[in-house]
Amino acid sequence: MPVLTDIASGERQTPSLDQEQLFPIREVARLTGVNPVTLRAWERRHGLIVPTRTESGHRLYSMTDIERVRSILDWIERGVPVSKVGRILAKATPLQALSHIISDDLVHADYAQWQQQVYAAVSAFDDVQLDRIYGQVFSSYSQPVVFQDILMPVWRQLLQRQDQFGRTSEWLFLDGFLRSRVLQRLMLNRDTQPRRVILCALAGQCRELELLLAALFLSGEQTGVRLLPLGQPFDELSLVCDRIKPKALVLFSNHVPAAELPRRLNRLALSLDCSLMLAGDASEMAQESLAGSSIGCLGNEGDVMRQRLKQFLAGNLDT
Repeated sequence: MPVLTDIASGERQTPSLDQEQLFPIREVARLTGVNPVTLRAWERRHGLIVPTRTESGHRLYSMTDIERVRSILDWIERGVPVSKVGRILAKATPLQALSHIISDDLVHADYAQWQQQVYAAVSAFDDVQLDRIYGQVFSSYSQPVVFQDILMPVWRQLLQRQDQFGRTSEWLFLDGFLRSRVLQRLMLNRDTQPRRVILCALAGQCRELELLLAALFLSGEQTGVRLLPLGQPFDELSLVCDRIKPKALVLFSNHVPAAELPRRLNRLALSLDCSLMLAGDASEMAQESLAGSSIGCLGNEGDVMRQRLKQFLAGNLDT
């Protein structure tokens, strides 16, 4: 059962809230399916969670902590060792777009309020209200913040909770809405920029919306992105590049890289007359194994991906 507590001075506190709903460890175990022994190990050995402590030493977890537990589970299920999850989560910390103006806590609280409005519209299957909120968010934040820090966290939460009744329908509703809006933006960019970059997903390693967003993030003022359909055969990429003649081929994956991926990428690079790069969560995890190769790693955050692509194309960034 949740406990509504007054946050004492000196403890973690969100400036816009006087009280926070906190949960004991047994309730967190029930909500997430992770037993208390594992939760304590994630805290003590790996520092993945930092719950609030009562004066008697009992752990209390916020909803943010619970969502972090779900994120940890998601990465472990995708094959990432628990010892490496912390580094991935740290790199996925929301962009600090307004940190020079107001505190991080207030920025995150504002993100949470927008997310609540998005979820309320999704749970009502109200596309008119969702479209209205979508427009309002864009009037307040930049494109990467809107998608990475406000909309996609709701999309992921619904995806991770599809074992609960109604969540699949809600996820499908939000997924369809976001795909249509991202496609609209890509269509607007298509005829205004030379499409010098090909973007292709590694088979079965991302969902369509994630690939569309990567294309949107990589599109710049002088560089357009040509998106290959899901299911593109890896072995035929050299043929496609030979016909289209792009300046760069970017492969996208949000899964843990297979052991043979560096070898396959290096072999592909030898058959191309353009630069080869890797983007998405996989590029963060494969960076060490690709060090010293000709393959560039673009990362998984919108602004970083675009900037690194620009630098690689200009020859100003080493692989």
